[in-house]
Amino acid sequence: MQTMEWDDFRLVKVIAEHRALGPAADALRLNHSTVFRKLNALEEQIGTRIFERSRSGYSLTSAGEEMLLVAGQMAEAVFDFERRVAGMDARPTGELRVTTTGTIYGHLLAPIFAGFREHFPGITLEVVVDSRALNLSRRDADVAIRAALEPPDALVGRRIGVIAWAPYATSSHTMPPDGDPYGKDGNWVGFGDMISGSAAGRWLQNRLPSNRFVLSVNSVSSIAASVQSGVGFGILPCFLGDRTERLVRIGEPIKDISSALWILTHADLRRSVRVRAFLDYVGAELVKRRKLIEGGG
Repeated sequence: MQTMEWDDFRLVKVIAEHRALGPAADALRLNHSTVFRKLNALEEQIGTRIFERSRSGYSLTSAGEEMLLVAGQMAEAVFDFERRVAGMDARPTGELRVTTTGTIYGHLLAPIFAGFREHFPGITLEVVVDSRALNLSRRDADVAIRAALEPPDALVGRRIGVIAWAPYATSSHTMPPDGDPYGKDGNWVGFGDMISGSAAGRWLQNRLPSNRFVLSVNSVSSIAASVQSGVGFGILPCFLGDRTERLVRIGEPIKDISSALWILTHADLRRSVRVRAFLDYVGAELVKRRKLIEGGG
C-alpha cells in the first residue's frame, strides 16, 4: 500500500466535520471535483469505503472512524508543535490572531489596538470578532479577550476586572407612572437569538413577561442603538451605556449578571515575545479603564 500522508487524514477529518463535499471543499480551499477525486483515490488506495453516501450526507464507516481518530491525534500533535514554535520568536514581530466580541472590540479595544500598533509596528493584528469561545489550544486564536467567570484550565492570563451591567434609557424617556421600569407598564428591548442565552439575556427574561419586550435584537451594540432611539429600556454593559450619547442609567448595576473580563493565551504561548508584548500592553491599558468597566463612570 502507498504510504498515507497527513493530507489524507485531514481530508477525512474535514469531510466528517461537514458531512458534505461542498462545505468541506470550501474549508480546504479546493474545488468540489478535486475533493471528490481525492476521496475516491484514497478509498481505492486503502481498499475500503471511508464514507457511506446518503441523502443526509456523508457518514463514516468503521474504517473512517479509525481514520478520524488518528486524524484527531495528528492534528493535536501539529497544533502542539505550532504553539511551541510560536513561543520561540526572539523579536516582537509577525502576526497575532486575537478573538473577542463585537461589543468589547468596538467600545473598548479598537483605540487600544491602534496604540499597540504604534508601539509595536512589527506585529500585525488579525482580530476575529466572534461571540463564541474559540479554541486557543487548536490555534483558532493566539489571544482571547472575553467575559467569563473562570477561564479554561489550559489558558493563562490576567483578570482585568468585573464587567458591570445596568439598565438604561434615553435622558428624555418617560418613566412608567409607578416609576418602576420593571413594573407592568415599561417597554423593553430584549436579547434575541445568539445572545438570548447570555447571563443578561436570561436574567431579563426571568424578570419580565414576554409581552414587555417590544423589540429584540441579536447584538449588544444593537440593543444600545435601540434604547438610544427611545423604543424602550435596555440592559447594557456600563462601559457601553455610560459612553453612549443620550443614554442614562436608571438603576444600579445588576450584580447577578456581572462577569470578569479576562485577557488570555495558551500556556505554551506565554513566552512568545509578541504574545507577551500584547498581553502586557493591552492588559495595562484595560486596567486604566477598570473604573469604566466596573461601572464607576
